[in-house]
Amino acid sequence: MRTRILAGLFALAISVAGTAGWLTRGWLEDSHRLTAIEAARETASQALARESVIAGVVEARLSTLDANERIIDRGIVREIQKPIYRNVCLGADALRLLNDAAAGRVPDSTDTADPLPADAPAAD
Repeated sequence: MRTRILAGLFALAISVAGTAGWLTRGWLEDSHRLTAIEAARETASQALARESVIAGVVEARLSTLDANERIIDRGIVREIQKPIYRNVCLGADALRLLNDAAAGRVPDSTDTADPLPADAPAAD
């Protein structure tokens, strides 16, 4: 009977030691995981802070460029409104096409004002 009690106590001690080892191993793995998660969060927060500074600099630069864009845009509108650009820059064919479009007439694509010369190369 005494050997049975000793064998039971031995089995109990081994199971308690195994359970304690398993439990402490779980705690160790959990602490390693927690350390890795905290390091990843810290790295992400540092990257976010660095990118936030960069975004602030870019935003400040873009705010100055926006004013330049408006000034350039206004200058282009003024240049187009000058009569020299309406009357001189376009050729006779372009003016004819624009006038036809303004009048609502569809130009005939087969009608050419200047036919091709006889020695023109053929289309591929």
